Amino acid sequence: MRPKKAHPRRSGPASAALALQWLVQDTHGASVLATAQNLMQAEQVIHKLLPPVLAYGTRVARIDRQCITLAVPAAAHATRLRQLTPRLLQALTEHGWNLNRVEIRVQAGLLAQTKVSVPRETQALDRQALNCFEQLSRNVAPGPLADAIDRLLMHHGATTAPNQRRPGQTRAATVKTGPGKRKVDQE
Repeated sequence: MRPKKAHPRRSGPASAALALQWLVQDTHGASVLATAQNLMQAEQVIHKLLPPVLAYGTRVARIDRQCITLAVPAAAHATRLRQLTPRLLQALTEHGWNLNRVEIRVQAGLLAQTKVSVPRETQALDRQALNCFEQLSRNVAPGPLADAIDRLLMHHGATTAPNQRRPGQTRAATVKTGPGKRKVDQE
């Protein structure tokens, strides 16, 4: 009896190309590949129309006749998608799909399969915006709003100190003294 040799696992672009070649050679495999490519193309069109958080959880499950089935992880996603149905159908029609109906299925485990965080969309404040906030800080009445503007300016590295106010103008400092009670001190 011969000992079994361990076969090294192939991974990477070379093995992926080999798998695709194998799929193309078989008629059933070619059909599966064509269907997968069709679903991925439809998913790309849909993801371009949706907000990032909604697009992250939406998958094209099936395209059958003139109906596309979308899978989402929660009922809230399904509700939002139902509101966008006419827009989705219009975009898919413009890209060559002959569809007139969208079905939405809730699949609770959809996001559990992939744990990738959606990048947060942020934009830094430019100099003009900081100048506007500095001017607002000088003109707003003391209180929680003024304190929030000052924190925003400090966080974004404003050039002038946020607490430079007109003479006689004071800033209220809110101190929590107990459960639900607040005391306002003047600086």
